[in-house]
Amino acid sequence: MSAPSGAAAQRLRTDPDTVERDLAKLVLTVVELLRQLMERQALHRVDKGDLTEEQEERVGMTLMILQRRMEEMCDRHGLRMADLNLDLGPLGTLLSPASAPAGSPAGSPAGSPAGPPSR
Repeated sequence: MSAPSGAAAQRLRTDPDTVERDLAKLVLTVVELLRQLMERQALHRVDKGDLTEEQEERVGMTLMILQRRMEEMCDRHGLRMADLNLDLGPLGTLLSPASAPAGSPAGSPAGSPAGPPSR
């Protein structure tokens, strides 16, 4: 069996000095993915008229607070929101371009659909 290629060796970093940051990045990535899924579900429910105005307001505020907390947690661990958008190779990036954070390389090209409109 041959030795692992340079690209494969770069994917697995086991540096004890960065294990906490790497774990925080993984956890925050999963939380951001779930936040985006919740946001899409909320927009879908708003578009269908399933929510009252009060519920829409509450969901919107909750999602904004969660976004702020995510940014604070990233700052605390020396990360940017764009760092959470993992490159999945030929599949593209993990996080949705429609909700990709500012400065993320996953922005949609001009004129292309980027998912449901924000409210």
